[in-house]
Amino acid sequence: MELMNKNRSDEELACESVPMAYVRILGSPYLRTTALFCIASILRNFFFKQYKAAFFPGRIPVSQVDHPLDAKIPFLPGKVGIYLDFVAFWVRSLGFLLRKFRRRALEPVRSFIEDMGKLYAFAAEVYGINLSTTKRPFYIGSPRFFVIHTVDPHLMCIPSLHVMVVVFAYTRFREMLKTLGEGENFAAQGEELYAGALAITEAILYIKQHSVNCIPAALYAMTCFDPALFPQEEAERFVSLIFAEVKSPAKEDCEEIRDRIISLYRRFLSEGGEGQAGENPGELNPDANNSGPDWKDPILNFLKNPI
Repeated sequence: MELMNKNRSDEELACESVPMAYVRILGSPYLRTTALFCIASILRNFFFKQYKAAFFPGRIPVSQVDHPLDAKIPFLPGKVGIYLDFVAFWVRSLGFLLRKFRRRALEPVRSFIEDMGKLYAFAAEVYGINLSTTKRPFYIGSPRFFVIHTVDPHLMCIPSLHVMVVVFAYTRFREMLKTLGEGENFAAQGEELYAGALAITEAILYIKQHSVNCIPAALYAMTCFDPALFPQEEAERFVSLIFAEVKSPAKEDCEEIRDRIISLYRRFLSEGGEGQAGENPGELNPDANNSGPDWKDPILNFLKNPI
């Protein structure tokens, strides 16, 4: 039994030590600078800009983006732990790669961290023009909710960075394993991360941090950020599994929620600037027609009239 537990902790991402992952990243001269730039991007593009908007209201419009289907999703405060895991979620995956592959993993991990910083800046292109919010219950029955209400002004709902981060994490993790030639050997870890991304996406709806409308905007943003990593087929596969194995909401409501998500995702995609993406994540194609639509135009148009 002890051997089985040892093997479990050695192979499952959920058992990876988050503090040790930070030590491995920040303790590496090759990774440290990139990690610090990533942290700076997160602080600047999520926290600083959001607090600035909260303290100086009226400078950037704020859209209410709730949808009637939100009422069909029960408020389940017990899901808050899953929701709050979204940062540790991807940090553990990097810790796993560094522990398993050591120097071989340095460059893939460095690139992941660099692009995570770009991801926050990419989403902030929308936030800097139009903020968004939803109605969330003021629940402080748990200290974790008290922290959420204290530190999160709740002004950056569309696109949902929580969803963008977890989607980026599972897709990039699979890609890194392929780069290392270990895709088949560690397929179970890739599936574990995929299941975790779905669980976190469901949790943000259960604890009312986001609306149903926030999910398709995030998935569309991810397709624009890195179309090779997250093409339409992958997005639709992901959506098809949201609330696929739950008791609540009701089955027919789950189908309606998934239909809303996929139809709005397709709408964004059809209105967006195809061919605007560059070769690298978060970069535009310099050869694209500059007079065409920008990737964020469909989202900004939606925020003017979020129906």
